[in-house]
Amino acid sequence: MKKILVIGASGFIGEILFNRLRQKDLTVRTLVKDDCEEGDHPARFDLVRDEPSAQLFLEVDTVFHLAGKAHALAETHQEEAEYFQINTEGTHKLLEAAKQAGVQTFIYFSSVKAVGDSDTQPMDESVQTPAETPYGQSKYAAEQLVLHGGYVPHPVVIRPSMVYGNTEKGNLPRMIDAIRKGYFPPLPEVHNKRSMVHVEDVVQAALLAAENPKAAGQIYIVSDGRPYSTREIYDWICEALGKSPSSFNLPLGLLNAMAKVGDGIGRLRGRRFFFDSDALDKLNGSAWYSSSKIERELGFTPVHDLKGSLPEIVRYLERNG
Repeated sequence: MKKILVIGASGFIGEILFNRLRQKDLTVRTLVKDDCEEGDHPARFDLVRDEPSAQLFLEVDTVFHLAGKAHALAETHQEEAEYFQINTEGTHKLLEAAKQAGVQTFIYFSSVKAVGDSDTQPMDESVQTPAETPYGQSKYAAEQLVLHGGYVPHPVVIRPSMVYGNTEKGNLPRMIDAIRKGYFPPLPEVHNKRSMVHVEDVVQAALLAAENPKAAGQIYIVSDGRPYSTREIYDWICEALGKSPSSFNLPLGLLNAMAKVGDGIGRLRGRRFFFDSDALDKLNGSAWYSSSKIERELGFTPVHDLKGSLPEIVRYLERNG
């Protein structure tokens, strides 16, 4: 890597990646949706409205593409269309411009949700089940363009599992806030398995993929290598907050009944209720992924784990709350 363009440098992962690249004394330019001072030549760019030109990629040899529309729990028809406008068509525009400029490496940050669930556990890159949501479908379509469109010699897709770290956005900070305020119920231990990964380890994986010729044309799932149950996460958050975990467990049967009521309320009002069967599945269901491929092929070794990271995350949220 000599001259790098980071698309989406103002986001959670993008900011960490940008700082890591600058520490290497590399020339880094950025494209962001909103005004941003980061980078040698920061540029404002909207994936829907704007048409990228090869000039934006001038002399760039490596692109990290992190911009996109994130997954929303309650999806409207307008949002479904936006997923494809931003995640798929927006990526297509960037690839066309990158090809004209002679970019060599294009690292696309996708998601494990680009494919559906499989009976094989933990799930790996061999899973071919179609994605169930418009978000996942839009990410999968973008992956196909990156890998098989013939735009650059070194295309790579990174599929992170749920990313944690010092951020106020996402499900984990919301869970921490709810437990702090006493709103989050003590769920029973159902031994579900959910994969997660620290943002610093996602960045490490992306850099390995950009620098290793073996990565060209590959998809890599990234996790911290340890699945977590929701009850484990609940207990560790309580510990990090200095609270005693409750010895009482909300019965699973009661949770199922509450979720069914939420389903009915959602149908009546035409939009999802905050607690329904899908929300319960997010809490008690499994989403277990293997990162053995990137460990084996690129030497990826996760440095962080959730339990060890939670005290720092809690301190960060308290400082910024």
